[in-house]
Amino acid sequence: MTETGARGLDVFDPSPPRTHRMPAADVLRGLGEVDGGRLLPRRKPNVPPVIRVADKYLTGPLDLRAVELNYLLEFVRCRFEEPPDLRQGKLAGVEFADCWLPGLLARNLGSANEVSLAGSTVEGVVDLTDADIAASLSLRDSTLRVPGGVAVQADRVKLAGALLAQRVSVVGELRLASAQVGGYCNFAGGTLDNPAGYAVRATNAHVGGSLLLNDSVIRGTVLLASVRVESELTLRGAVLTDARQDGEAALDPHADPSSTVVLDRVAITGDVHLDRGFTSTGTVRMVNATLGGTLSLSGGRFDALRAPSGSDPIGYGRALHLDGAQVGGDIVGRQARVRGQVRMVDLRVKGSLGLDGSTVDNPDADAVLGNRSQIGSNLTLREVEVAGGLQLRGVRIGANLDLRGSRLTRPGRYRHLSAGKPSLDIGGAVLGRDLICARGAKEFVAHGGVRARRAQIGRMANFAGAVLGDKLDSHALNLLGMQVQELVLTPITPPRGDVTLRQVRCTSLDDNEAFWSATGWIDLEEFRYDSLRHPIDLRDDEQVGHRLRWLRQAMRRTYRPGPYDQFADMLRASGNDEHAATVLVEKQRLRYRAVAEGRQWLRPLVQLWSWLQRSMVGYGYRPARALAWLVVSWLLGSIWFTAAGPLDVINSDDRLSWNAWLYTIDLVVPIVDLGNKNRWQTGGASQWIAAGLIVTGWVLATTVAAGVTRMLKR
Repeated sequence: MTETGARGLDVFDPSPPRTHRMPAADVLRGLGEVDGGRLLPRRKPNVPPVIRVADKYLTGPLDLRAVELNYLLEFVRCRFEEPPDLRQGKLAGVEFADCWLPGLLARNLGSANEVSLAGSTVEGVVDLTDADIAASLSLRDSTLRVPGGVAVQADRVKLAGALLAQRVSVVGELRLASAQVGGYCNFAGGTLDNPAGYAVRATNAHVGGSLLLNDSVIRGTVLLASVRVESELTLRGAVLTDARQDGEAALDPHADPSSTVVLDRVAITGDVHLDRGFTSTGTVRMVNATLGGTLSLSGGRFDALRAPSGSDPIGYGRALHLDGAQVGGDIVGRQARVRGQVRMVDLRVKGSLGLDGSTVDNPDADAVLGNRSQIGSNLTLREVEVAGGLQLRGVRIGANLDLRGSRLTRPGRYRHLSAGKPSLDIGGAVLGRDLICARGAKEFVAHGGVRARRAQIGRMANFAGAVLGDKLDSHALNLLGMQVQELVLTPITPPRGDVTLRQVRCTSLDDNEAFWSATGWIDLEEFRYDSLRHPIDLRDDEQVGHRLRWLRQAMRRTYRPGPYDQFADMLRASGNDEHAATVLVEKQRLRYRAVAEGRQWLRPLVQLWSWLQRSMVGYGYRPARALAWLVVSWLLGSIWFTAAGPLDVINSDDRLSWNAWLYTIDLVVPIVDLGNKNRWQTGGASQWIAAGLIVTGWVLATTVAAGVTRMLKR
């Protein structure tokens, strides 16, 4: 081994003592002869393969350009006057340990062993463009400074080993575009400082192992678009601020002009960790990315910069942008804190997506925008605090959408409409199992209400213990056309606003008085339910009365026959015909009242006719009343004709004896002829009494016959 120099050089001293000075050209003096620009090393026995220079201030150029050298170069605590020139060189290896360099020119360098700048300070560009290193590149504990410029230029560099950069400090841009690293890249604990620019630019790079940026401090944007990572990517505990500001992107409503991390189109075989203290002031962008494992956001802080005025979205901008991403595992975001929008349109997750216990703050805009996303298992947002709306239209979820105990406030209003936005919008969604908007550790609150138009839910839609709506002129619950097996509508307080159940189809309905006491209109047209979760007992007339009162209150005393027909059909299907008749009688009473209100001059006659039908035959649904009135008519008629005395015989040849009871029953029952009706002549008041009995008999007997027909059919 060849070694020169003495101990004690301060590499940060720009004018060290003469005792430490050495011409850089002397480093290779005596090793060989130059032939045609190539240094030919002498291969002598017992000659060490390492050239070691320690504690020297190397003056002049160290020119190894296009040199082929089969020695390891090792510089320890050295200061260079000029950047070493290793371009197109073929070296056995080179190490700068605890050195100070004004730069490093190593474009197209070929190295059979490690290239190291561990512990060194470089006040100029480190140019490793197109370098081919058969081992690792080490930047451990080094400081690389080109403020506002490119500190490391390593485009298309090839590393057979790893990129070791633990605790590295880079001021300027670290450029690794199209780099190929056979092992892992480790920037753990590093500081990458290029505010308002690219702190890391590694587009199209390929990493054979993991890419580690955990516990690093980064000022500027980390651009990793189209990167391939064969293991995991982790920024666990990293702090990212001062993102690059893209003025042109600000004009595009779908772009993110201030992104701290750009992972567009990445292909990562393992997990991605943005958790456990990860902090980003700016957008974390992962559009059209492909992840083989889990995306972890737990405990992360995602703080978007406020979007420019008039751009979309309105609130604080996008904090997390996952449009078109595909995740082979789960997305786990427990206890995350988001200030801005979580955008995940067309996201595909094979496992579950959970943001339990998190906070998403994007008031008066969409806090979560996930239209057309597909979640293989559960989408859980339990105990979540959301300022803004959750827009999940057209999502497909394999199991549950669970918002138990969450609080959704300040959803805002539509930009071009006066109506307010819902807090939760899952219109057209397809859920394999349950929609849970119910009480957990605390009430589920949706100030803007819930919209689930045309949603298809495999098992249950649960609103038990919910607080829906906060404005009387808005929609508290809109379930138009929803299909579900079990519908639980048992809020803790009356919904504030309108409720739409039009065309909803469910097998079982569970409700309470608070729901039917909604402050707005409840639209029940074509609402179909097959049974009640708590069936009405055959002797429980009071419960039927309660439900009829709820229906009248829900429709604000306007007449709609459909809800009453549905209620009656449900009761009849369960074998409760008596209560079904009660419901239909109430329907007819309200019908005649509505007719009377529309015809002012005929109102007394309509009301009289309604009263007669209700009291005598129950609008045809109480045939037993008609039979009773038929008997009463027979008794009263018989008493009259008994008191009036025998009537005159029409034909004197007849020998039929007078019987007032048989004569009256002949008048009252039209389909029965006992031979008395045409034998006696009536006159005066008796003639009118007889005519009245005949008319009454026809009406009442027809009603009785209809009731008997229905009974026989059953």
